[in-house]
Amino acid sequence: MTTSTATVTIRYFAAARAAAGVEVEPMELPDGATVDDVLDAVRTRHGSELSRVLGRCSFLLDEVAVRDRATVVPAGATVDVLPPFAGG
Repeated sequence: MTTSTATVTIRYFAAARAAAGVEVEPMELPDGATVDDVLDAVRTRHGSELSRVLGRCSFLLDEVAVRDRATVVPAGATVDVLPPFAGG
């Protein structure tokens, strides 16, 4: 049995970019993966420093704020990882 996968793009900003060590990366996930699944995958890929940063982040899915991390991420989507920003 073959499992279908979907490619999504993850974009990191500010402290998340520093912790991940990349600005943008593609990620293969099973079809039906949720925002929580994406976050688990990036934690596994990048380790504890990014995991700490993710606890303070908000997320956009195709430029729309994610309110429910159980939201399914469609193939070809972009997930933005946004740490809190300071300043005015």
